[in-house]
Amino acid sequence: MRVDDFDFELPRELIADHPAEPREAARLLCVGAELADRHIGDLPGLLRAGDLMVFNDTRVIPARLTGRRGEARVEVTLHRETGAGEWLVFAKGAKRLKPGDSLRFAEDFAAEVIEKRVEGDVRLRFDRQGGDLLAMLGKHGVMPLPPYIRRPRGADTRDRHDYQTIFAARDGAVAAPTAGLHFTEGLLAQLEAAGVGRATVTLHVGAGTYLPVKVDDTTDHKMHSEWGEIDAATAARINAAREAGGRIVAVGSTSLRILETAADAEGQVRPFSGETDIFITPGYRFRAIDLMFTNFHLPRSTLFMLVSAFSGLDRIRAAYEHAKAGGYRFFSYGDACLLEPISPR
Repeated sequence: MRVDDFDFELPRELIADHPAEPREAARLLCVGAELADRHIGDLPGLLRAGDLMVFNDTRVIPARLTGRRGEARVEVTLHRETGAGEWLVFAKGAKRLKPGDSLRFAEDFAAEVIEKRVEGDVRLRFDRQGGDLLAMLGKHGVMPLPPYIRRPRGADTRDRHDYQTIFAARDGAVAAPTAGLHFTEGLLAQLEAAGVGRATVTLHVGAGTYLPVKVDDTTDHKMHSEWGEIDAATAARINAAREAGGRIVAVGSTSLRILETAADAEGQVRPFSGETDIFITPGYRFRAIDLMFTNFHLPRSTLFMLVSAFSGLDRIRAAYEHAKAGGYRFFSYGDACLLEPISPR
């Protein structure tokens, strides 16, 4: 399909720079045969007893670092770990970097440029790894907010809390699974009281999430890969919920992508651990999920293509126009949708 098919105009004033307070006060657009304006706090009444919500338990690390190459200022954003203290990073001014360059982020924290890649990113080898590296990122890094959130001085202290879901348990993401940002302990208690179940999977979201699709046709786009995992007990619970007549509700595109990666042709979710670069566009046959809870996505993005595949491009276009006219707040800190599939199972 033409990437232009997934384009739309969005006024800057509709892009949220901070989340709603309280979180469940954010608006929720229900998208099915008709559109309905609700709030996140209405979810317990919109779902059914026996439904199972699947959340992503990845934890965002403070992956953006500012340092020096000699006298030159360098900013890098880690986006994929490759082992032994090595990470692929997006670097501002990457053209000036060359293998062997030393980047210093603090007196006791540095990295060496190992490789410049054709994709435009850089491989760094840090002077430590594992928990020691995470500790240094916690001390010197900042949360890697997407570029559309206005922070002239970078992420602030509040973002350390705001840009992390309450499910965060496994370090590794460099972008938040933002649909999960809407949930509070109080809302989860209400969902549980309504008989709605909860399960967690892992997909370490990469900064490639924010990369624009630069090709003209979707068939020419190379999707970034991300590491994910679904353990055997979780896979069994998802399958049991579906067999009992419950609906599987993917919370966010990341949960959806790892579920669809792990599902077989009959829709059974299998245990999975590894990389996925699944790219979902209209025409894809969904196997593992029945509903999708998700934020509003960027034009021409792989995520807008995904929701268009799930609910239909015409329906999603109409929903986004309705949201724009109604003053909904867009993107990571914005409002959300509850999407029904174009072809229910």
